[in-house]
Amino acid sequence: MPSNVQELRPKPPEIEKITINLGFVDLGHVDLMVKEGFYSNRTDFIRTAIRNQLERHADVVKQSTARKGLDLGLRNYTRADLEAARRAGELLHINVLGLASIALDVTAELARATIGSVSVLGALHATPAVKAALADRTR
Repeated sequence: MPSNVQELRPKPPEIEKITINLGFVDLGHVDLMVKEGFYSNRTDFIRTAIRNQLERHADVVKQSTARKGLDLGLRNYTRADLEAARRAGELLHINVLGLASIALDVTAELARATIGSVSVLGALHATPAVKAALADRTR
């Protein structure tokens, strides 16, 4: 990045790395599919398998998301959002399916004063101090 350009907000990663354990036979089947050209690599196979399962169960996921009142996708909580909640005397209840991101300039004290609960199916990005401050409120 040029020295005269300042990044206002770091871009969150678009993927989250996970680790899975597979039996040798299953892994062999994946490698065979890759070798035969059906998939470009193991990751491509696994992503496709996951997407197929999510598509197969899309109606159930949609109903469950609505029933649980989940925000779907990417939800950013800025310092201004939390300060507005504090001024209004409200507690925020973070309930996200996807990525919940609490801005880097949010202090642990502000988070604790304004966030009543955290439930994230996916990933929560926040500073270690904020995560620690909210540990007892995270499900």
